[in-house]
Amino acid sequence: MAYDLNKKMVIGVSSRALFDLTVENEIFEKQGVEAYCSYQIEHEQDILKPGPGFQLIKSLLRLNDRNEGKNLVEVIVMSHNSPDTSLRVFNAIEHYGLPITRAVLASGASLAPYLAAFHTDLFLSAYEDDVQCAIDSGIAAGIIYTERTAQVIPMPTSQIRIAFDGDAVLFADESELIFKEKGLDAFEENERVHAREPLAEGPFANFLKKLSDLQRELGVENCPIRTALVTSRSAPAHERVIRTLRAWNVRVDEAFFLGGLEKKDVLKAFGAQIFFDDQSVHTMSAAQEVPAARVPYSSAGGMHHFQKAAEG
Repeated sequence: MAYDLNKKMVIGVSSRALFDLTVENEIFEKQGVEAYCSYQIEHEQDILKPGPGFQLIKSLLRLNDRNEGKNLVEVIVMSHNSPDTSLRVFNAIEHYGLPITRAVLASGASLAPYLAAFHTDLFLSAYEDDVQCAIDSGIAAGIIYTERTAQVIPMPTSQIRIAFDGDAVLFADESELIFKEKGLDAFEENERVHAREPLAEGPFANFLKKLSDLQRELGVENCPIRTALVTSRSAPAHERVIRTLRAWNVRVDEAFFLGGLEKKDVLKAFGAQIFFDDQSVHTMSAAQEVPAARVPYSSAGGMHHFQKAAEG
């Protein structure tokens, strides 16, 4: 019988998200693909250092140890590397003892067609085009920060800690569009009037639901997964969020309604292994303290068109 991914949480991760390939990427950008390939082959036996997504991936894979041999999580390396230049990545995977056995090696081609083929629930990459295609295909995805100043590797922990922004991440972008176009007063009035109407699902809604299902399966007490909502919303716009999560029957362990306060200190205190937000101002700041990934707007959404109009 073929191996079935349907009932597992499938994480697609690029080699640059998993390992520190800062030097190698600079060679690629400044000297081209041939120089990059030569460098990777010449340094095949040099073990890569962990990247910003390393600890999250390691912690997620550890869930499989709790389930008596039945894997809950499947991690697939999805890379623009060619098969010939990929050995260094696999050597590092073996060195760190990561039970990753599956890969997509696309030799520079788009990875987007393969995300649905592998039933991907979350895709982490440093390449914006791939992440944009994933979001447009309805797959949760984030552009992870890989700059050296942002490569904060969280300490090993017994818990997986994942933090999310609300609007345009867990929820659709309609309310955020009102805020951008009409201001805070109009946004708060809209949320007050529609407080009992659940917000539409955003790009990470299904991923949060799957995490919540995993939490139930693993048990409420001493659960190895802990989630947080870290949003710029504040009262009275909090009620609609709480009622939406209740309507979805999902569990969020901690919620922070910051009302425009800085997010990075809260994320550091929470110990996030990854934080997802749609605004670069928040992810760039958060990346000073925790791994962070920006969630681009869907090409079909209102915020995408608003952003393009503002830029042009």
